[in-house]
This record gives sequence, C-alpha cells and structure tokens, in this order.
Amino acid sequence: MSIEEGMAAPAFDLPASGGRQVSLEAMRGKPFVLYFYPKADTSGCTKEACDFQEALPALGSLGLDVIGVSPDPIKPIEKFAEKYGLSFPLASDAEKTTAGAYGTWVEKSMYGRKYMGMDRATFLIDAHGKVARIWRKVKVPGHAAEVLKAAQALG
Repeated sequence: MSIEEGMAAPAFDLPASGGRQVSLEAMRGKPFVLYFYPKADTSGCTKEACDFQEALPALGSLGLDVIGVSPDPIKPIEKFAEKYGLSFPLASDAEKTTAGAYGTWVEKSMYGRKYMGMDRATFLIDAHGKVARIWRKVKVPGHAAEVLKAAQALG
C-alpha cells in the first residue's frame, strides 16, 4: 500500500540522535517534516541535512519540527549529527519498518544489480497527523526551501 496526501501518517517510534526518542504520538497536535535519507555523512545526505538545519529557524517560526530518518545504526547517526551541528533529531530505522510503512524502502538498481535501499523522500505531516505533502525521489538542491514554501502554505 502506498501513502498518499490526505492519508493518516503511519505511526513510528524510533531512537534518535542526542539520546532522544521520536514518535508520531509525541508529535500529535503539531505539524512536522519527516524526511528519509539513504546514509549518514555522504555528500547528498550531508547537504540535505545542512539545508534543513539552515531552514530550521524559518520552519520553527511556523511551529514545525524536522525529523530525519535513515537505516543507519544510531552510532554513525550520532557522529553525523555532531560533526555538522545538526540540532534536529536524526532517527535510526535499522529495522526499516518506518521506511517500509512510508514506502521509502524500495528496490533500486545500479549497473544492472538490484538491491534494497532508502529512497530520498520527504513528508510534510500536519497537526492532525495527516500527510499534507509528499516529495519522492528528492533532488537535494533547493529542496528544503521548497518544503518551507509548502509549510507556509499550510497556514
């Protein structure tokens, strides 16, 4: 089953950087950005994380939090968050259950070889826990600004 805009966001409960725990339940009543990225401390993922970190004050002024999710274990995630001073939670979905629920753990193909991997995707979740916007196969340049614009439109 694939997720569509207007649907209830699938529940999640994951360990995150800074000794935090993030869950859909804890976010109830406030809108937030949930983005999935393939691997901590790789060039595209670093750029994306730093762009969201830069957009945090503007997103925060709209009452939005940001949560990043990758299949990495918590240790490399902690190092990544520290290295780039990322203050928002980066969650570890090592079991890939959350990625599966959001349809971001997908079959990929490189040089004719098929494998499972994380699709770069972003979900804007409204205060009622509904999916307001979905971006699939995200291209990093300008993405955080695009998410901010959509968040402003949420009102």
